[in-house]
Amino acid sequence: MRTRYNAGITALGGYVPDHILTNHALEEMVDTNSEWIVSRTGIKERHIAIDKNIATSDLAVIAVERLLANAGLDKAAVECVIVATSTPDYIMVSTASVVCEKAGLTNAWGVDSNAACSGFLYALTLGASLIESGRYTNVIVIGADKNSAIINYEDRNTCILFGDGAGAVLLEQTTEDFGLIDNVFRTDGSGKEQLIVQAGGSKNPSSMETVTNKQNYISQNGRVVFKAAIEGMTQTCKEVFRRNDLVADDINWLVPHQANLRIIQSVGDILDIPIERVKINIDRYGNTTAATIPLCLWDYKDDFKVGDKVMLTAFGAGFSWGASYLVWGKLRGQ
Repeated sequence: MRTRYNAGITALGGYVPDHILTNHALEEMVDTNSEWIVSRTGIKERHIAIDKNIATSDLAVIAVERLLANAGLDKAAVECVIVATSTPDYIMVSTASVVCEKAGLTNAWGVDSNAACSGFLYALTLGASLIESGRYTNVIVIGADKNSAIINYEDRNTCILFGDGAGAVLLEQTTEDFGLIDNVFRTDGSGKEQLIVQAGGSKNPSSMETVTNKQNYISQNGRVVFKAAIEGMTQTCKEVFRRNDLVADDINWLVPHQANLRIIQSVGDILDIPIERVKINIDRYGNTTAATIPLCLWDYKDDFKVGDKVMLTAFGAGFSWGASYLVWGKLRGQ
């Protein structure tokens, strides 16, 4: 009989740049105020890579180095790297290949996954599938974005929301009943215009015109995205509940994408999961896109106990959204 493998998270790493952009600093840049930002989004500050030479890969590499140090894993043992990002270093050349080179992961192959704020969850299930197949024993999955590279700091609607950061998890093969158990994912391309960077791709290559019209920056219809995020995240979580005979009381921790505190609170309320069991760090980091969920896992890793049932959920551009259910296992070194 063929051995059944699960993919468990066994180590984590995270990184945000040192420079902090506070709400009060934004008051000097655009027509806004800290009280309004906090009341509408829950964000008090965000970390920004102000060095122009710092790319998304650099954020990811530091997260990976911290992961490897925590895992006590030799670089040569890493087999695969998947990077979820919407802000790749280059249009042509995967950020994963740059991360492998910079981090010295000479025996790993790498690939990028772009599903915006849902990217980490999509990449996580791709990595888990490689392990469940039996072909690989470990995969590093990274969520990393340098959002400051695509933010218009004259746009009060978007510049208050986003920060830079990276989070990484090590998935390893196990025959125990831990790891990623189930996912429900959805996409709806008709929502693409509601949250998008209009220029820079093959549809609308960068030009003097796109730069002048600020089409190389994020644009968002906040009201539409807000409503769709709550609906999408709650519906997919409920579907995961149904498929796995779960109720809200079974879930030890809800780890949602950190886009807006009011969205997070609404999702928890609709799912009947009390706020004490919802992981939140948006107040310190803002929306780091693909990095929000792995940064939450990194921040709160000491709270997760072996056997804890954890629900991850996200919504992002595309539209893309979904939920993942995992049972927490033992981290390396514990």
